[in-house]
Amino acid sequence: MANTDTPAVRSRIMPVRWVPDLTRLLPEHPGRYDGPRLAVWLLGSYLVVIVVRSLIHLAAPDGGAGSIASIDLSVEGGDNIVGLFGQWGAIQLLLALVIIVLVARYRGLVPFFALALGVESLLRALSGTLKPIETLGVAPGAALNDVMGYAMVVVLYLSLSPAKPKG
Repeated sequence: MANTDTPAVRSRIMPVRWVPDLTRLLPEHPGRYDGPRLAVWLLGSYLVVIVVRSLIHLAAPDGGAGSIASIDLSVEGGDNIVGLFGQWGAIQLLLALVIIVLVARYRGLVPFFALALGVESLLRALSGTLKPIETLGVAPGAALNDVMGYAMVVVLYLSLSPAKPKG
């Protein structure tokens, strides 16, 4: 079994220097990534969550609006709410698939996508404040939105910090 606790391996999982470099946000060579693997793993984990969430919105008979988000669908226009959730799932799935393909091909854009997903959480929180949705309980998306936003800030910070010494 390989020793994974050597300084060289640790330096690839975690930053060697905890000072973010903003030039990594839009790198000159987007195919090259020398940030910590932990940032890629965390971003990938969140992308899995987005894919699962989007598939639920697309496949669930109520789009997850009633069964998960606890929105009362018996109101006038309830079918429209279900339709909007389905369309939202399609948009989420497309976003996740585009990011997955781009990160697989252009790993150096991990910081940019972490920023984009963090801003997306912030904008959804703002939208929820400006245009609140009445629910019968606490929707998981609302409960986890802030957590995921903070997680993407951590991913952004990690991904902007080098994991390999300059050389």
